[in-house]
Amino acid sequence: MTEVDAPATHEPLPVAILGSLSPSRAADFKTCPLLYRFRCIDRLPEAPSRAATRGTVVHAVLEDLFGLPAAERTLDTAKALVPSAWARVLEESPESASLFGDDVSGTELAEWLGSAAGLLENYFDLEDPARIEPAAREQLVEVVIDGLRLRGYVDRLDVSPAGDIRVIDYKTGSTPREAFEAKALFQMKFYALVLWRTRGVIPRQLKLMYLADTDSLSYAPEADELDRFERTLKAIWAAIERATQTADFRPSPSRLCDWCDHQAICPAKGGTPPPFPRDALAAAQGDRRAG
Repeated sequence: MTEVDAPATHEPLPVAILGSLSPSRAADFKTCPLLYRFRCIDRLPEAPSRAATRGTVVHAVLEDLFGLPAAERTLDTAKALVPSAWARVLEESPESASLFGDDVSGTELAEWLGSAAGLLENYFDLEDPARIEPAAREQLVEVVIDGLRLRGYVDRLDVSPAGDIRVIDYKTGSTPREAFEAKALFQMKFYALVLWRTRGVIPRQLKLMYLADTDSLSYAPEADELDRFERTLKAIWAAIERATQTADFRPSPSRLCDWCDHQAICPAKGGTPPPFPRDALAAAQGDRRAG
C-alpha cells in the first residue's frame, strides 16, 4: 500500500458547498458541455436502454451475491437472483417496463434476462466470489475540497489485512481499445482521489472488470498523478461555473452523438435547446449552498 501524507480536506468549521461533481457528470462536461446542461441543469428525461438497464440488473445481483455467506456465492445462486433484481429495478424505475412493452409473449424479455445471466457467467470466469470478503458494496464516497463536493458510488471496495485498498468497478460492456483507456480510468481516478483525501491512503489497485468479453483493466495510481487529477476536476468545475454564468454550454459533436437522447434539440444537429432555466437554477443553487 502506498501511504502518502494527504492535505487536510475537511475544514474545522462548516464550509459553503459551491458545487458538486460526480464522475459521470464531470465526464459529461468533458465529453459535451451541452450534454451536461441537458442532464444537470435542464434535467431532461432520457429513455431507458436495454443495455444500461441490464447493467443495473447485473450490478444488483453482484451486490446481493456478496451479501450471502461465502459458500452460497455460486453461479447458480447468482442466476437465480436475476429475476428478483429485475423486479427491484422495475419497482425503482417503472419506466423500464417500456423496454418490453410490445413483447407480448415475453420472448425478448426472457432472452434479455438470459443475457444478464451470461454476463454473470463471465464474471465467475474472472474471479471466485467465495474467496472474497468485500469491505463495502455500493459505497458512497465523498469529500469537500475548497467548497467543491466530490461524490460517487463505488461498486466494491476490498481491503486486505495489511490495509491495502482495491477499488472494483463492474462494466457490462467490452474492454475499451487502448486509445480509450484513459477515459475508462477517469471514473476510477475520481474514486481514488476521494478515498485518498478521506482516508489518507492511496488505493493500491483500481480494477475495471469487463464482463462482456471476460477481461479486466487494472491501474495503480500515484500521489502526483492524483494531485494533477484534483486540479483537473477543479478546472472542470470552474469551466462549468463560467458556462453557467454566461448560459453558454456548447455542443461537442462526436461519434457518441448517435446515442444521445437529445439530438432533436441540439444545435449541432439543427435543433434548438430550450430557454436556459436561470430562475430554477438560481433557486437550486441557493438551496444547495444553504444545505
